[in-house]
Amino acid sequence: MSNEQLTKDQFFERLGAIGDEMTAAYGKDFAMGALVLAARFIAEKKPNGDVDASPQSVIYTGEKRGGVGL
Repeated sequence: MSNEQLTKDQFFERLGAIGDEMTAAYGKDFAMGALVLAARFIAEKKPNGDVDASPQSVIYTGEKRGGVGL
């Protein structure tokens, strides 16, 4: 197995652990929703790291809320 593959596996292990922690604390619906929102946030980001100005992020940052009525 390549070094790159080991690194990817480590990320999946960490994601699994985070999912398990969120499920234990708040239930599977919360865990799935949080991971979907995180995936959407990643998908909205531009290559330079800026989020597109038109669709607001769905991730609550503490200062403003995203465009999905959060």
